[in-house]
Amino acid sequence: MRLRDLGSNSRFMKVLKQMRDLHSENVNPFMGCYTEPGNQGIVTEHCSRGSLEDLIRNEEMQLDWVVKQSLLTDLVKGMKYLHSSPIQVHGRLNSRNCLIDGRFMLKISDYGLLDLLATQKESRKEHKETESRAKDLLWTAPELLRDPILKKAGTQKGDVYSFAIICQEIILRGPPFCMLSLSAEEIIAKVKKPPPLCRPSVTASSAPQDFINMMKQCWTESPDMRSDFNQLYEELKTINKGNKINIVDNMFKMLEQYSSNLEDMIQERTKALDEEKKKTEELLGQMLPSSVADNLKRGLPVKPEAFAETTIYFSDIVGFTTISAMSEPMQVVDLLNDLYTTFDDVIRNYDVYKVETIGDAYMVVSGLPVRNGNRHAGEIATMSLDILHASGKFTIRHMPDVPLRIRIGLHSGPVVAGVVGITMPRYCLFGDTVNTASRMESTGMPFRIHMSQSTMSILHQLGDYKYEPRGKVLLKGKGHMTSYWLTGKDNYNKELPDPGVDK
Repeated sequence: MRLRDLGSNSRFMKVLKQMRDLHSENVNPFMGCYTEPGNQGIVTEHCSRGSLEDLIRNEEMQLDWVVKQSLLTDLVKGMKYLHSSPIQVHGRLNSRNCLIDGRFMLKISDYGLLDLLATQKESRKEHKETESRAKDLLWTAPELLRDPILKKAGTQKGDVYSFAIICQEIILRGPPFCMLSLSAEEIIAKVKKPPPLCRPSVTASSAPQDFINMMKQCWTESPDMRSDFNQLYEELKTINKGNKINIVDNMFKMLEQYSSNLEDMIQERTKALDEEKKKTEELLGQMLPSSVADNLKRGLPVKPEAFAETTIYFSDIVGFTTISAMSEPMQVVDLLNDLYTTFDDVIRNYDVYKVETIGDAYMVVSGLPVRNGNRHAGEIATMSLDILHASGKFTIRHMPDVPLRIRIGLHSGPVVAGVVGITMPRYCLFGDTVNTASRMESTGMPFRIHMSQSTMSILHQLGDYKYEPRGKVLLKGKGHMTSYWLTGKDNYNKELPDPGVDK
């Protein structure tokens, strides 16, 4: 608005004094006004949470019925005080000039503006009702829409109608008449000229029936049928059963309830955390021996350790290069996954540790990280028989007619074991025993278990194992070594694949 001749306008100064003298916790205090060329304004107290419209449109803000009830009670108390004051009429009441302070208390603003405008000598020009202007009229009572002169002055019954529209906004958390698929201009036209009567529609499930009845009473077509704010205040007291509705008290109750449930929430989240921790530890236990993993979790260094007696198993797929050349990459991955899953199921029954898989190579050791006397050779030998049995029955999914022939090599001797790497630590074995076991595998035959003299000697001490000599075999870097075929075990009744003739 344009303000002029402020100092010489006694009526204007009188209205300002009336506004300045208003003191209510639900009326936003008027601090003063200023004017300078091209810039005039009114100064009021800042409300940190913005307008009521901002609050009810904020979907992230949870508003239960107690909060809504508190806001409506504050609005009624503020308008009750305003109507009994010298100002008497608001005239422009809507959700935009109902402000929310830091304590979630509603305070009415923009009061007295109609009186200030009436003191100005310039006549207010009527603007054409565009869509944007029509939206500003959605809170205006029908009798004021029909009478421009009455609209300039405003009425107390018109304020009651505006209060009813704000009730609909708070209850449904939506704009005025949000349930009607009409433009603002169409709504204003229907409100101005009934029938039919055009009003918002609020379902019984949206609010207590007493509130809905009170709201409907406030937007009746006849102004005389509408309640005043003194009556509305008494109705609210009856609906609230005399209890003082305070949003801060309600927030304290919510905090107490949250505090009582906090222990249960902590227990549930602690349980979920323990389950995730257990999964992580299981995964770490599959990658590293449990004793090594425990030291790493505690931040302790894992020093290399020497083991005097171990037995190492190596195996690979005969003709794997040819199979890969005749297969798609995904088929190769599926083949290795199916095969190693089968092998993993077998070794789970033995005192062995799976060191690693590289391509089609599969490496297992017994006797570390937990020493087991001379049982390491027996554990690996029986495990090898079971793996040979499983490979004989294994079927390649995309090549069901092609047999999967594996070659197995065993050797016993000392090794040194330790963790290598930081980013992705691996438990690795070092020593001549590893190289010899690998050579036993590479010089073996399909569907056969090729083992060294040292492994055979331990199995001979254990007894029950069946083997036959192969003779001397030339191993790269080691010369000729006597080796043996492991062929079975007493009381071992599982079928083993036919290796054919050793050429």
